[in-house]
Amino acid sequence: MEEQQRSHTRGGPRGPWGRGEPPHRLSGPGARSGAGLPWPSTIALLVFVMVGTGFAAHGQDRQPVDVLARLLLFVAVAVLLVRHRHPVVAVTTASAAALLYLAAGYPYGPVFIAVAVGCFSAIVSGHRKAAWWSLGGLWAGHVLVGHWLYRWLPPAGDGAAPWGQEAFITAWVVAIVAAAELLRVRREQWAAARAERAAAEQRRADEERLRMARELHDVLAHSISVINVQAGVGLALLDSDPEQARSALITIKGASKEALGEVRQVLANLRTPGDAPRAPAPGLDRLPELVDQAAGAGLTVTVGTEGAETALPPGTDLAAFRIVQEALTNVVRHSGSRTALVRIGYSAGRLRLRIDDEGPATGGDAGGSGNGLVGMRERAAALGGTIEAGPRTGGGFRVRAELPLPAAPRHPETGPGDPAAQPEETP
Repeated sequence: MEEQQRSHTRGGPRGPWGRGEPPHRLSGPGARSGAGLPWPSTIALLVFVMVGTGFAAHGQDRQPVDVLARLLLFVAVAVLLVRHRHPVVAVTTASAAALLYLAAGYPYGPVFIAVAVGCFSAIVSGHRKAAWWSLGGLWAGHVLVGHWLYRWLPPAGDGAAPWGQEAFITAWVVAIVAAAELLRVRREQWAAARAERAAAEQRRADEERLRMARELHDVLAHSISVINVQAGVGLALLDSDPEQARSALITIKGASKEALGEVRQVLANLRTPGDAPRAPAPGLDRLPELVDQAAGAGLTVTVGTEGAETALPPGTDLAAFRIVQEALTNVVRHSGSRTALVRIGYSAGRLRLRIDDEGPATGGDAGGSGNGLVGMRERAAALGGTIEAGPRTGGGFRVRAELPLPAAPRHPETGPGDPAAQPEETP
């Protein structure tokens, strides 16, 4: 295992050394000495330059392409083999070889393509000044050779180069630099877009991880609190009141079974995030079950509603249920009160929750000090709502939450004052 870890950190593939063979013995075409070198493109460019120069020499009154010319062309192209690792060396050497080739009086031709490739590699990799200086030096050297040094350089009897040719070479240099700069900018934009997508994926993964953590905390904290209380009751009454102890064990069994089912659902969603959940997410319709579980833990919960009940979006319904669940869990764990009051208020665009207990707090954590309150605040904030939790003025603890609700669709033929648009009152 240790050998495999060392192999992985050195960057080599793990397949050939799965039985502990050291990764530093490489051979063949995939060896490290030749890895990353653009052999195919460089060889293809070398063939093109060598053959193309022979065709370009026809019709030019220049020196014949001899061994020295072939050697300079070979150097100008072969150095491009290291253009990805050493772009400055590549563009400088290619430009110098091209300048010597032109100064020796050899015909114009594809040698400029080698310089262009080296310039592209240098600018794209961030070595812009090296590329500019190399191209500028090639252009300035060609001007000197074509308008001053031609008297002492081959071919014999050569005259000054026409200025139209210099204008063409200048335009060629500017075009190469502009195209390379455009490619560099586009690559930077692509890299920034990739980084932004990676950051967005990381944020989504973090949000999903936090959501799963909240779900697991809410499920386990409530169920384990009930189990803990009932286990204490069962142990205390095991000898004196076996029937009551039996009832406590039944409550423990039911709470643990429900917790296991919800944990399996959360883990199933985590393993297969693209699949639909096998069971519906809990909502306020399961509030009676929550009240029964709290009653099993010795807590009497009174639930009251205000306003006309409306259908809640799944996310809001789940958040409301978890907030009430966590608040009651904190009452069981941290309050000496055996009663709790839950108020649910429905109004236009708002769902209001209020959970009160009369206290006093047991221990040093009134209302809880762990991840429960943080999770409630995160759930409310994710929906654009607010939550407040703290001691009440007359004693005890209060949790108050407000969650936004989507506006109810209005019928096109009715308005706010139309009796048909008003909800019917239930007796």
